[in-house]
Amino acid sequence: MKALVYHGPGQKAWEEIPDPTIQAPTDVIIQVDTTTICGSDLHILKGDVPTVEPGRVLGHEAVGTITEIGDAVTTLAVGDRVIVSCIKSCGKCSFCKKGIYSHCLGDEGASGMGWVFGHLINGTQAEYLRVPYAENSVYKVPAGVPDSHAIMLSDILPTGFEIGVLNGQVKPGDIVAIVGAGPVGLAAIMTASLQGAARVIALDLDANRRAEAHKFGATHDVDPAASDWKEQVFALTDGLGVDVAIEAVGIPQTFDSCVKMVRPGGNIANVGVHGKPVELPVQDLWIHNINISLGLVNTNTLSMLLNLVAEKKLPVDKLATHYFKLSQMMDAYDTFSRAAETKALKVVITRD
Repeated sequence: MKALVYHGPGQKAWEEIPDPTIQAPTDVIIQVDTTTICGSDLHILKGDVPTVEPGRVLGHEAVGTITEIGDAVTTLAVGDRVIVSCIKSCGKCSFCKKGIYSHCLGDEGASGMGWVFGHLINGTQAEYLRVPYAENSVYKVPAGVPDSHAIMLSDILPTGFEIGVLNGQVKPGDIVAIVGAGPVGLAAIMTASLQGAARVIALDLDANRRAEAHKFGATHDVDPAASDWKEQVFALTDGLGVDVAIEAVGIPQTFDSCVKMVRPGGNIANVGVHGKPVELPVQDLWIHNINISLGLVNTNTLSMLLNLVAEKKLPVDKLATHYFKLSQMMDAYDTFSRAAETKALKVVITRD
């Protein structure tokens, strides 16, 4: 089969590799019908995730059709159309029983690490994929939900909601700022309304993404490059700062901006994948009763979000901006990596 293979920082290739095979009774093999590229994949290519070894197939988001099942799989069948969660779940360990799938103790990839696709085992940017712990790691797609909608549930929608909105403890009436209006930031923007956010402020250097944010529920936007960006935010918050600041980029400057605009008693929810240390001014924050959360998505809200998507309650259709075939994977990476120029949000890559 063909797959997108990582060969070290800055190096990747669309090349022929062996087809995956069943390795455990709980595995399934799926034909990848739709996949996409995540900002985390770009972080890997920059060398920010050294645990990804050369030779690894990248990608952790997919919608596909089951072509083979392991002997222990009883609730799935060949021909089922499924969403592959970006996080494995054995369903049996103490963390999985608490819904903390991101720290699944199953030994696939590494015990204690839920993110294995495109990280510790071969990922989804390929023609076929082996899915471990399949009965707990895939979700059947309801009839009427197209792949271009379902693919958003593999990662970005649960990530924005769980790690941004829920970890940020967004409450009815809150003023929420999202720093970074990329796909995950937009997912946080669109799901903030589920918790009753009254005002949602999008901050992004890209004017196009600030404009796009309004399509997903942003009520206001601010250019963080403006000399008075902080004053603009505070003017929207009665001078107190935001209740919740969600960091959705993954660089020190954007985390710092969250620190600067959160009000006393507020919450900072870090969603972005950081490749460098961030300075934390504890000497200033402690007296302001600031809560800071960090996290890797569990995807334990995927079923609930899928129900909302199926009923067209969330505008996930607006996330897909560019379409490619699997054979055009390198072109898809080029387009996604130049998002400011190409105006890409999510690229949808389908089977040839």
